[in-house]
Amino acid sequence: MSITISILITVLVIALVLYLVQKLPIDSTMKQMAQIVVVIVGIVSLLRSLNVF
Repeated sequence: MSITISILITVLVIALVLYLVQKLPIDSTMKQMAQIVVVIVGIVSLLRSLNVF
C-alpha cells in the first residue's frame, strides 16, 4: 500500500512541477529542456520507489 501511495505522490509532484514550468516566462527551448529534466528525474524517482535502483 505504501508503494502505491509513494508512486501516486511522485506522479502528482511531477505533474505539478511540469505545470509550473509551463507558467515560467522563458523561451520555449528552455521550457522544453526543463520539462525533459523534470521527466527524467521523475522516472528515476519512480524507479527508486519500485526498488529498481
